[in-house]
Amino acid sequence: MPGYYADAEAKRRFTGRMFDASAVDYDRVDRLLAFGSGTWYRRQALLRAGLAPGMRMLDVAVGTGLVALQAAEVVGARGGVVGIDPSAGMLAQSEAHGLNLVRGRAEALPFAARSFDFLCLGYALRHLVDLQTVFGEFHRVLRPGGRVLVLEITRPEGRVASAMLKAYMHGVLPALTRLVSSSKDTPALYRYYWDTIEACVPPGSILATLAGAGFARPARAVQLGIFSEFSASAA
Repeated sequence: MPGYYADAEAKRRFTGRMFDASAVDYDRVDRLLAFGSGTWYRRQALLRAGLAPGMRMLDVAVGTGLVALQAAEVVGARGGVVGIDPSAGMLAQSEAHGLNLVRGRAEALPFAARSFDFLCLGYALRHLVDLQTVFGEFHRVLRPGGRVLVLEITRPEGRVASAMLKAYMHGVLPALTRLVSSSKDTPALYRYYWDTIEACVPPGSILATLAGAGFARPARAVQLGIFSEFSASAA
């Protein structure tokens, strides 16, 4: 994406700055983006993918903890949720929820092999550079039979629906964000979001890369035309 960065390292620096700067506004803007339904949707997506009480789960790109909080309620006291994120700003927001947090990147997870029963990557696939390496790491840290869930926003197939989503994400949402955010960088983050949605790896390539990393039965379910749920089992 030459309008933002020239190479992989520049992308990491750019996204790091953006997420650190906008972390304080992230939960507030998320409620605008999802029209208040995000909490319910995340919980249902986790349940559909097989998260169950007593499981040990890793939330990659935990952000402010929106997915991890729902996961913690599902796994209960007998289970556990660990969150990892490269952004110090995002982790600072997550700490307020009492989550078990680690700073690190999806490309090099600092956990032993076969450490988790379930792994989720929530709305961060578009910000990663090397999916083959990332999915290989996911497979490594999952126990045999463990489940992976990748949540992502994908561009609708129809031209009208795609144009409407673009107008909302690229125009309306940044304008609303300016009214509720405390960081001047937050509106720019949400304009960038749409550009990453347009440039995202096609769903077929995501499924093929999951299979290439050793995952069995990779599948994609779509909710409301834009919310993709990629799931698979560790062989």
